[in-house]
Amino acid sequence: MADDFDLLETASSEKSQEKVDVNWGKTIDQMKSRLSQEQDPQTRQKILNATLDDVVKMAETDRSTLLDAIKDLTDYQDEVGIIFEKFSSLNAEEQKVIDDAQKALERAKIELEDAENVKDTWWNNLFGRKSRIKKKEEELKEAQKTRDAADNKAKAMFQERIESADVQTLLGELSYKSQAAVTRLKNREVEIKEVEDRLQDAIEEASKNHTKALEKKAETEEKLEEQYALLKQARQALEEVTDKQSTQYSEAIGKVTQIEQKVEELEGLRNAYITLAASKDSFVHKHNLTIKVLTSLRSNLQTHRAKLKSDTEERLKYYDGYIVALKARTDQEFAAILEHLGVKTDEHIGETLASMHTASAKARQSMMDNIPVHEKVMKGVYGSYAEALQEIREKDATIRQNFADRYGIDMKELFEEYYADDKKQNPTPETPKKPSEPDTSGDDLLS
Repeated sequence: MADDFDLLETASSEKSQEKVDVNWGKTIDQMKSRLSQEQDPQTRQKILNATLDDVVKMAETDRSTLLDAIKDLTDYQDEVGIIFEKFSSLNAEEQKVIDDAQKALERAKIELEDAENVKDTWWNNLFGRKSRIKKKEEELKEAQKTRDAADNKAKAMFQERIESADVQTLLGELSYKSQAAVTRLKNREVEIKEVEDRLQDAIEEASKNHTKALEKKAETEEKLEEQYALLKQARQALEEVTDKQSTQYSEAIGKVTQIEQKVEELEGLRNAYITLAASKDSFVHKHNLTIKVLTSLRSNLQTHRAKLKSDTEERLKYYDGYIVALKARTDQEFAAILEHLGVKTDEHIGETLASMHTASAKARQSMMDNIPVHEKVMKGVYGSYAEALQEIREKDATIRQNFADRYGIDMKELFEEYYADDKKQNPTPETPKKPSEPDTSGDDLLS
């Protein structure tokens, strides 16, 4: 049977398959375990007895749980080989570390290529072509090291940033990771579908080979039947030769041996084709099972992706509500603080005003109580004043007389201007007021 089908061909025709490394890791299990421990049997009681201060503690617990989860997710990325910057929302500074390192690496590659493109001539080598190439090779190595370390540096900056991040930032990071996971799941579905298609082709090819192997087996068995018949005839002819030393006997033995060798070969082929047919049949079932498993996984991935995508969109709204609620709680607490301060201020101002009134009344009473004392004091003052004036007048008279006696000067005129109005300023009790003098005793000092 002349065709290109030869299941016994030993030359390898397999295509090289790309190696896929899978690191399952334990971080995701640790994270699930940690999240399961967050189930609190006292939740209902917390809600029933909640105060604004309790909400602060609960929100901080939310932040801590989110922070731990995001740290675990970031570590999980490393374990399963997810590129860090493709699965985390880096800020401009963190992204710049990676971008700068990448640009420097590309620039170093171009500079090395330019140096190598300079013609390898005696003149160019004299002017430093080889040393320049070596220098650029070293720069490329350093640029590659920097690029390799850039992801870790950006990751460290990211971890440091989220360490003190608020709930809103952490929820944003969780949403970003969810959206990135949707894309990753979609890519995985495509990959599985491609493998399914290849396996389907493999099933068809294996089925064809199984059929061809059975056909070859049938052909071989037909040839075997012919050889069995020839072998029987040859053996019978050998038995009929009586002279064991004759050439006829030797030829008969040679014919039997040749046919037996042919039978042996055909039986080997038959067994090989039987084995190959069984193997191909086995792989048809194995491939079919693998396709079923992959199809199931792909279906589950589709379910997870669809739900995650839809839920993430809803969660963004849900998270917005949560953030606004937290802010409203803060504003409410702020308003309560202002109200508390306002009440305290009102109390203090009321106390001050009341104290002012009380102090003013007491001062008025004290002033009224001190009027007799004041009058008494003033009476003594005026008495002492009158007494002092009397002494001064007597002394003035003595001085005038002394001047008159010693110098013949009458000092009376010098002193008259000081005492001209003495009687007006200090009238005696018996002297009535003149009608021409204005009466100021009725002036209103409180007006």
